[in-house]
Amino acid sequence: MASEERSGGARIALVTGATRGIGLATARGLAELGFVVLVGARDASKGEEVVRSMVEEGLDAHLLELDITDERQVRRAAETIDRRYAHLDVLVNNAAVKLEFHPSPPSAAPLSLVRETFETNVFATMVVIQAMLPLLRRADAARVVNLSSGLGSLGLATTPGSRYRDRPLLSYNVAKAAVNSLTVQFANELRDTPIKFNAVDPGYTNTGMTRNTGSRTAEQAAAVVVRLATIPPDGPNGGFFDEDGEVPW
Repeated sequence: MASEERSGGARIALVTGATRGIGLATARGLAELGFVVLVGARDASKGEEVVRSMVEEGLDAHLLELDITDERQVRRAAETIDRRYAHLDVLVNNAAVKLEFHPSPPSAAPLSLVRETFETNVFATMVVIQAMLPLLRRADAARVVNLSSGLGSLGLATTPGSRYRDRPLLSYNVAKAAVNSLTVQFANELRDTPIKFNAVDPGYTNTGMTRNTGSRTAEQAAAVVVRLATIPPDGPNGGFFDEDGEVPW
């Protein structure tokens, strides 16, 4: 664990849901660039395993126990970062759930499932951003990357011939569209500051969330996340991107 002394010029990054898949690959990617990476983990034991492995590789990683759906724990996590580092340079909101799989007709979607999805993917993400914002403001030029999905694109979902049009999901797709919108709202509020907010579509990735059916590796997916987390001052703000460029809203 890190000492209680505040870091000097170290760059601090927090990745939520960083014990597996895209979150883990993103944490490694940022650590390899020299960031002090806080491995956000709901399961502390899994987080400790990840941190141990990264440290053995010579990377600067530390466990931050964090269940984003527990508002009190989110606040405590922010207090911990404040006490140890005094600021936060990068926030990657990766933690999410997908509780339905295609085919799952919206007309048959239980409201309880939609609510549970929104609690994690939208409301909890909002709470994390709000809690970490004072720390992000103290950084020279903080970056916030929200993990979205092409399934949340209204443009792709309404394009004839698009594969996204054939995959209507009432909870996951609508929640990711909401993540896109909240990204824009924070970007607009903070557009006169050095902080930049962007959403990322990592693509159809081979992870537990896709039941290991994706065509991309977690490392490939994380590359675009890391890129948006490290954009220069003239980089985009309030956009939606995949590895090829802008994604339609």
